[in-house]
Amino acid sequence: MGASILPDLGTEILIPACAVIGIAFSLAQWYLVSQVKLSPGSAANNGAGGKNGYADYLIEEEEGLNDHNVVLKCAEIQNAISEGATSFLYTEYQYVGIFMIAFAILIFLFLGSVEGFSMKSQPCTYDLSRMCKPALATAAFSTISFLLGAVTSVVSGFLGMKIATYANARTTLEARKGVGKAFITAFRSGAVMGFLLAANGLLVLYIAINVFKIYYGDDWGGLFEAITGYGLGGSSMALFGRVGGGIYTKAADVGADLVGKVERNIPEDDPRNPAVIADNVGDNVGDIAGMGSDLFGSYAESSCAALVVASISSFGIHHELTPMLYPLIVSSVGIIVCLITTLFATDFFEIKTVKEIEPSLKRQLIISTILMTIGIAIVSWAALPPSFTIFNFGEQKVVKNWQLFLCVAVGLWAGLIIGFVTEYYTSNAYSPVQDVADSCRTGAATNVIFGLALGYKSCIIPIFAIAISIFVSFSFAAMYGIAVAALGMLSTIATGLAIDAYGPISDNAGGIAEMAGMSHRIRERTDALDAAGNTTAAIGKGFAIGSAALVSLALFGAFVSRAAISKVDVLTPKVFIGLLVGAMLPYWFSAMTMKSVGNAALKMVEEVRRQFNTIPGLLEGTTKPDYATCVKISTDASIKEMIPPGALVMLTPLIVGIFFGVETLSGVLAGSLVSGVQIAISASNTGGAWDNAKKYIEAGASEHARTLGPKGSDPHKAAVIGDTIGDPLKDTSGPSLNILIKLMAVESLVFAPFFATHGGLLFKLF
Repeated sequence: MGASILPDLGTEILIPACAVIGIAFSLAQWYLVSQVKLSPGSAANNGAGGKNGYADYLIEEEEGLNDHNVVLKCAEIQNAISEGATSFLYTEYQYVGIFMIAFAILIFLFLGSVEGFSMKSQPCTYDLSRMCKPALATAAFSTISFLLGAVTSVVSGFLGMKIATYANARTTLEARKGVGKAFITAFRSGAVMGFLLAANGLLVLYIAINVFKIYYGDDWGGLFEAITGYGLGGSSMALFGRVGGGIYTKAADVGADLVGKVERNIPEDDPRNPAVIADNVGDNVGDIAGMGSDLFGSYAESSCAALVVASISSFGIHHELTPMLYPLIVSSVGIIVCLITTLFATDFFEIKTVKEIEPSLKRQLIISTILMTIGIAIVSWAALPPSFTIFNFGEQKVVKNWQLFLCVAVGLWAGLIIGFVTEYYTSNAYSPVQDVADSCRTGAATNVIFGLALGYKSCIIPIFAIAISIFVSFSFAAMYGIAVAALGMLSTIATGLAIDAYGPISDNAGGIAEMAGMSHRIRERTDALDAAGNTTAAIGKGFAIGSAALVSLALFGAFVSRAAISKVDVLTPKVFIGLLVGAMLPYWFSAMTMKSVGNAALKMVEEVRRQFNTIPGLLEGTTKPDYATCVKISTDASIKEMIPPGALVMLTPLIVGIFFGVETLSGVLAGSLVSGVQIAISASNTGGAWDNAKKYIEAGASEHARTLGPKGSDPHKAAVIGDTIGDPLKDTSGPSLNILIKLMAVESLVFAPFFATHGGLLFKLF
């Protein structure tokens, strides 16, 4: 079959070196952001004079405003947002920590009981002639890797939130010198999160593999089966981060919008609105901490799915380290590619006008995809033998290295297509969103109808892109092909996350500008940054959903192989009932999360109304609202409401596997994957379109938009109602669904040995 060109020692140096470079680059970006001072004395003289199309003077000075007070006010608001976000995450992590320990014990007990807690070696699952490590060892190491994945996921989300709350006021202050400087500050802050998360995820996984190898030795099948716990840990934390953060942010947002904008007719982020701090905190805990954990989970799972299949292919059987770690080498090269791509946004091209912001962000996606394609070609040539075999449901399929390159490349380009289709349906620069805005002329009802139709229609091209990438990658390299296609989609995760985190940071910057009473010119600049961020956030969600579909299918394949199911026959009743129930689960889950947002928003609306009605001088701006009570309402509601949806996702595979067996569970996984992807895409895009239709009317940038405005007009009020309905769809239910389909698949894979041995209790009785 031949050997790979890259020696094993080269692999052992390359992977940790790329991870360390990623961490160093993120720290360098953080240092550059920290040079923008939040103390009044140095605010006027930081940065290079005249760069990015603006002289280095301050607009406030030009307009005769007191610069000293503005900076102090920005620092005070930033502090309030940071404290709110930190206290929420601490509270959330206390609950999640209890779950983490309980679930770790469950993993150990279930997997240890497969061989009756025996310490004797057992015949290998895929090669009965050889002896492998005992099931108790797999139980112990799966538990350790679960805890590692969970802690890495939590740390990733927390660090992301910290840098975002550190950068928001700095972005506001830089906006005084020009839109270019504000853009660079926001984007660099996003890059800190992107590179820290990608590098940490890779480094922890690599170290875990090497430490586990000390015990497992030549038993690579057992080693990589135990590593799957890493993906389970990452995704289970992401579920609570996404659902809890999503409920928090949308309860505050809906409450602030309904009472502030619709009833009291005050602008967004007005300091008189009691829910305004909670709203800005929500952007960080939902869109930053939640999104970070979510994409980390996808990355961990696609790596684990690829490694599990590779360990029972020729790479694992012949102990070829470099080809075995091919998924990690792809991710390592991805970090270097993203690093070069980031420099295009921050150093090579200067942003001079508002119109250049969105093209610059889109250029990031295109440049990273093109460079990554070249990177994958080099890696596939150097790290893989010319020909090898891949495990394919009991047989070994011969695969060439160029075929595996095409599998990764098709995933990478499918991600870009999904991203741009999402942008077309959610950006107000194109006709779909403009049509939704136009429908507001006749009221909220037609706006809702048009928005729903847009969401359903936006599923078509992404689903074809996913379907083609599945067909191509499976034809070339079976389930391993699908796993590396998912990894291809996620290989530029550092750039994707940088773009994604940029959105909430810009949104917060606009809120701080409004609350600090800065001039309308500053607010216009931060609004332009925010509008571009909204579209890119929708692109990020498209990536997350697309990669989740591929990841869960790869995990599904690994589960079917591990549970020794020869084929999944839809015509058998056991499988078909599973399909039906699985297809229903995303609806049940969406109902729970949307109702949770509704309940939390109801409490928030009542509190905001109470403050407007009972605090004298609040509407006139002579007294301050009670921000802390609103923050507490959002925190308490989200912690309480995140438990039932989380329990639904975590318990379903266990209940189905134990009582109905692996065949029914395979049906449930397939059903939830098929329906979950469609609902997730339509929900995210519907919500994104409603949000940008409202912003299109508010901005009044075109003749058409001006006929619908201004703020406070009937079409604008109809657009606000649409946006409010879309909030839980695009920021709670939609993004959480991709975790549902991945998490159920990876959980089933981890528990597969137990289900195969002891599962299907009900069918055994009859």
